Amino acid sequence: MKKAYVFPGQGSQFPGMAKELYDNIPAAKELLEKANDILGFRITDIMFNGSAEELKATKVTQPAIFLHSVVLAKCMKDFHPDMTAGHSLGEFSALAVSQAVSFENALKLVEIRAEEMQKCCEKVPGTMAAIIGLTNEQTEDICRSCSGIVIPANYNCDGQVVISGETDAVNEACGKAKEAGAKRAIPLQVGGAFHSPLMEPARIELGKAIEATEFKIPVCPVYQNVTALPTEDPAVIRKNLLAQLTSPVKWTHTVKNMMADGADYFMEIGPGKVLQGLINRISGGNVKIEGADTL
Repeated sequence: MKKAYVFPGQGSQFPGMAKELYDNIPAAKELLEKANDILGFRITDIMFNGSAEELKATKVTQPAIFLHSVVLAKCMKDFHPDMTAGHSLGEFSALAVSQAVSFENALKLVEIRAEEMQKCCEKVPGTMAAIIGLTNEQTEDICRSCSGIVIPANYNCDGQVVISGETDAVNEACGKAKEAGAKRAIPLQVGGAFHSPLMEPARIELGKAIEATEFKIPVCPVYQNVTALPTEDPAVIRKNLLAQLTSPVKWTHTVKNMMADGADYFMEIGPGKVLQGLINRISGGNVKIEGADTL
């Protein structure tokens, strides 16, 4: 049995996240306190006691989910993945647990990524929407037919693609998707147009930070969002990690490639159960799927 460990992205946060780990596992408490020091504020106070609204701020959400996922993985007694992947932000978690980048450096990159993405959201209004019930090709064609910037941002599973871009263009695409027979076209409550060209300004500072960060050969292959392919090459990891900011998350392709490479056991490590549901749909229920949000 080959084990694939996967890590969730933005949207999986919840009030009280990681508190049980902090309260019951000394190693988890030590890592979370180290994170408070690195970030320069007590993010644990927001994670444990903050409201859902406070946790939605990108600059809080991203490091909070990263911390919950990575701290949990580092405290697991039987953590021996054959391969890893993460959805969007979760790719940073996958790289940290596979030892391609240190916990401290990965957290700093996540902090910069979140701050720069937040700036983009404030400067350039944009949004996202989930298109349910069309093929990938239909959704791609609809995006190309719209005026303004709108592209597929997350290929979550067959029949579910999240689009991202300028608000008017996304709204136009939603209308066309319904005309084309989509079961649903759901506007998402997000701060901006993630994984679209509207995030381009964030590439500059994140690129500088990635270039200055040490990356090593991971202990197992990491399947990256941009290509959906495995790599252990630090130079490739760097390149793909930056490209991810403005490129689609190829999650459907990633899971299918992991299965083709022998994965028959998937564990989602971190808050929420979103990836478990997606993997179940992608695999047709033909793999074992479990979740871990605490020990």
